[in-house]
Amino acid sequence: MKIGVLDDDDDHLAAVTSALEGAGRRATTFSRSGALMSALRRETFDLLILDWRLPDRSGLEVIRWVRMNTDQPPPMLLLTSLSDDEAVVEGLNAGADDFLSKPASPAVLTARVEALLRRAYPPEQRNATETLADHVFDPFGLTVAFDDRTVELTHKEFELARLFFRNLHRALARSYLIEAVWGGDPNVNSRSLDVHVSRVRSKLELRPERGFRLTPVYSYGYRLETLTP
Repeated sequence: MKIGVLDDDDDHLAAVTSALEGAGRRATTFSRSGALMSALRRETFDLLILDWRLPDRSGLEVIRWVRMNTDQPPPMLLLTSLSDDEAVVEGLNAGADDFLSKPASPAVLTARVEALLRRAYPPEQRNATETLADHVFDPFGLTVAFDDRTVELTHKEFELARLFFRNLHRALARSYLIEAVWGGDPNVNSRSLDVHVSRVRSKLELRPERGFRLTPVYSYGYRLETLTP
């Protein structure tokens, strides 16, 4: 899971990062709203933690921008020194998924983060099949069944295909795909990703006549879409 953290207070940014890493999560930090917004044009994040008061754009403005400019906005946790009811209501109405007063203890922060992640990305049962857009994914056999046929995939192809189907209509950054499927292996490059995407497209017949389109997103990554007949 990739988490973006935005806070202009270096000490608090370090504290949040330390808490997340202590819980086994990886954090990418930003001290300015503009830097995070630029990153969101290139990268995919599973969750955002945003400070309310920032020197360029407020956390509320960032939340509104994310909801207007990303395919499937990740869950967003708003951090602020404000704690009155009006502030809570304003933050949630702006689109925050949760609200936490600063300074938050590491235990409370990580508990809120884990709750948001569980809600947005339900944990899968080990070796249980999963049906996504009429495709049955079997992690034990590394197969995908559709249209009365069953296709065998390699482990990487299976993980890549399932990631696309779990994120239909959401553009996924190249770096995110490599991190999610290959664990950020430095020996895996964009060419290797392109080859695996091509194999997934071919093996699962992800083409318009079957109602699917798996296409590159310029200077970003790939997106799998379903097409309306």
